[in-house]
Amino acid sequence: MAAFVKAINAKIRSNPTLSYFCSTHFWGPASNFGIPIAAVMDTQKSPELISGQMTGALIVYAGTFMRYALAVTPKNYLLFACHTVNFGAQSVQGYRYLDWHYWGGREKVGAHSAVETAKAKAIEATDKLKEITKK
Repeated sequence: MAAFVKAINAKIRSNPTLSYFCSTHFWGPASNFGIPIAAVMDTQKSPELISGQMTGALIVYAGTFMRYALAVTPKNYLLFACHTVNFGAQSVQGYRYLDWHYWGGREKVGAHSAVETAKAKAIEATDKLKEITKK
């Protein structure tokens, strides 16, 4: 059985494309892409849910490992791309966090919803007045 596994491994490693797809240089970044995908998907959620500390940690992590991906031999461009996307997505999340908590984003949303409520009540009142005047 060991000889069979060894023969299969030798066959895979002899083909450069298969060897790459069976290496950690492919599967590490491929599995790691879950983090930036989640960050990009989270940009559609409320900024109230963003953790500032975790976002900061992920920005530092992505920046550090972007450098690491190019420092190793051979250079791992897939890992670099993964961390570049993660760095960008986390930076957007960081901006949204700062805007919501420190730069008046929460107040803007509150004022906007108050204006929308007032508009809805005004439309409702004009509709009632139109009904009354028709009678």
